[in-house]
Amino acid sequence: MSKVIEKTGKTVDEAVEAALLELNTTKENVKVEVVEEPSKGLLGIGSKPALVRVTLNDNRNEIINEFLTKMASLMDLSITNKIEEKEDKIAVNIEGKDLGLLIGYRGETLEALQVITSVIANKNKDNFVRIELDAENYREKRKETLENLAKKKANDVLKYNKNITLEPMTAYERRIIHMALQDNEKITTYSVGEEPYRKIVIKKV
Repeated sequence: MSKVIEKTGKTVDEAVEAALLELNTTKENVKVEVVEEPSKGLLGIGSKPALVRVTLNDNRNEIINEFLTKMASLMDLSITNKIEEKEDKIAVNIEGKDLGLLIGYRGETLEALQVITSVIANKNKDNFVRIELDAENYREKRKETLENLAKKKANDVLKYNKNITLEPMTAYERRIIHMALQDNEKITTYSVGEEPYRKIVIKKV
């Protein structure tokens, strides 16, 4: 639901400005409805201020596209953002050439960019929507790599009867490891350490 507020002022413009200030936005991002025009009354008696109802547009897709395009430009990258609204999130797939800089080491830059994009897209919105960024289908490729790693390390744990501690991973990547091994009744997994150095331990049951 879009955010709606009502404001009064001596003039319509003054009331609108007060609303924009409270919403921390510009006139291009709102819809203005004049509820009551100002009235001077008779000899100053019975005067009424202007009353406006201002609705903040739910223009997340535009905000996301503009922000990501600007960030890519600062990295000297030319990109196209494919934005798809899903039931529980907004999925953004970034397409272009040489997106390694945007993805970063093991997706760290992409992950950070996702957090910032989420903050910007949800600013001044009544309902929070999860934003998921991907680039060159990196997440799917990374997921497959991690699942293969999890199964290989689980086999090593059983073969050598020794716990294996993986390298530090993000919460998203650790979740992939846990999910990949959750049906293996001979193996258990748990996390140790503090962020951002939290690691997964694979252990024989």
